[in-house]
Amino acid sequence: MDHQPKFFENLSGTGKAIGVLTSGGDAQGMNAAVRAVVRMGIYVKAKVYFVYEGYQGMVDGGDNIVEVSWESVSSILQVGGTVIGSARCKSFRTREGRLQAAYNLVRRGITNLCVIGGDGSLTGANLFREEWSGLLEELAQKGKIDEEAVKKYAYLNIVGMVGSIDNDFCGTDMTIGTDSALHRIIEVVDAIMTTAQSHQRTFVLEVMGRHCGYLALVSALACGADWVFIPEYPPEEGWEDSMCVKLSENRARKKRLNIIIVAEGAIDCHNKPITSEKVKDLVVQRLGFDTRVTILGHVQRGGTPSAFDRILASRMGVEAVLALLEATPDTPACVVSLSGNQAVRLPLMECVQMTQEVQKAMDEGRFVEAVRLRGRSFENNLNTYKLLSQKKPDAELPKSNFNVAVLNVGAPAAGMNAAVRAAVRVGITEGHKMFAVIDGFEGFARGKIKEISWGDVGGWTGQGGSILGTKRTLPAKYLEKIADQMRTNNINALMVIGGFEAYLGLLELSAAREKYDEFCVPMVMVPATVSNNVPGSDFSIGADTALNTITDVSLFWCMRLLTKMRIVKYYTKDIVKHIYSSTESLMKH
Repeated sequence: MDHQPKFFENLSGTGKAIGVLTSGGDAQGMNAAVRAVVRMGIYVKAKVYFVYEGYQGMVDGGDNIVEVSWESVSSILQVGGTVIGSARCKSFRTREGRLQAAYNLVRRGITNLCVIGGDGSLTGANLFREEWSGLLEELAQKGKIDEEAVKKYAYLNIVGMVGSIDNDFCGTDMTIGTDSALHRIIEVVDAIMTTAQSHQRTFVLEVMGRHCGYLALVSALACGADWVFIPEYPPEEGWEDSMCVKLSENRARKKRLNIIIVAEGAIDCHNKPITSEKVKDLVVQRLGFDTRVTILGHVQRGGTPSAFDRILASRMGVEAVLALLEATPDTPACVVSLSGNQAVRLPLMECVQMTQEVQKAMDEGRFVEAVRLRGRSFENNLNTYKLLSQKKPDAELPKSNFNVAVLNVGAPAAGMNAAVRAAVRVGITEGHKMFAVIDGFEGFARGKIKEISWGDVGGWTGQGGSILGTKRTLPAKYLEKIADQMRTNNINALMVIGGFEAYLGLLELSAAREKYDEFCVPMVMVPATVSNNVPGSDFSIGADTALNTITDVSLFWCMRLLTKMRIVKYYTKDIVKHIYSSTESLMKH
């Protein structure tokens, strides 16, 4: 007898048919979303159909709309792009095209559509839904379907998932494909660092983002770029002088590499384009620096999806099927979005209208409002970049008597150094003295503590491990010595960056406050561990990098499989169906 627990037992897709399609520009992670829709649909006993080549396949019908099985989506999780194809479709923009698409769906009993694409694709899906009943009546009048079919398939349910590397859709913290595109950008930055440092070069990187600067902004934050240009936040008048001064100052501090990131849609405060070539010419003419331009182009769309995109798309796909099953004739079309760490459903057209408002605000020069409309995450990223990238003159800094110590505790985790850099620079901006503790609590007890400056943490963002050094040692047996060091250095606050050991360490310091007055100061912990096991936190620093390392290993095994099967690099719909059965055999060998 099967005692396996049944999830979603109250939801049944029996008698329902779901069509899934990808439309518009491709994005890494689309296949993970397709896979999730198919398997969740089959799990609830619904029929699931691939619609190949997006809306064009829906209009053309025939072999472009195919019922699929569980195995049809095996081993596509790690594949970039979309295995069911995507195409721009002019005919779907006409009523005649949508009429033919409706006929092709009704023939197969499909009244539930999951559309993965950008705002244009989702807007088209909503229009299709609004016209659906009228389209069926017209088909009946032409004798293509009978009145019974009109009544049986009277309503079309639509749910959308946003697949876009630009992260340009309002209402969601992240769109499918954005994280993978950021990986491609950072891979390029890491690759050019060695040659740039060897020759003391300035690199101007142009990244995608014709109407949205998210990729440029977040990649600048991730690599510690000297300057960034985005369409939502044009530089002030006289930016040319300010940028050249900053580049000169950084070069004077012995920084051998300068990075400037330009979104392809970057503009100045007069709505005039700022191009990568213009920036390069400016640096060469004013400063005489050896400057090169790198345009990433479609490299950002390529490659395998990151772990984050695979998980995000999978969760969204499951939620999309649940939304379709729970939909009623009065339920508006929705889009599955990410809010915090939760998959949520939002009204589709409200999000589309808000997205269009951003572009309208930029066109009218209301850039402060454009940033606000992009959402809290975008605004926070912009403020963080501005805070960490440019040091204010000492005369403008507030005066504080606070001394803050920063240390790493536990196993090393990727991102620890970026956290230390941010903490040090924010502290200095607030007027505090920042102290770095070497080798965790053990080093603290031995007096391995020193003041750290703004420039000391330059270039730390992309460094793995822990530059300060970290140990798992808990402070219990060193309490008196640590208290002495805090008294000697007049430490008024403590920031501990680490894993579960850091959590326990702060509990021990807190418990010792009755005995040691030195511990009666503000203490904060920043979770940083690949184990992601710190209470109270959804994500720990380092966990995402560890997941990507694991997925890279999984990709290695997949490539061995494809080599053994002598499969060419291009997937077809037939190849995808047969990969699954060979996986277990290969892993045994």
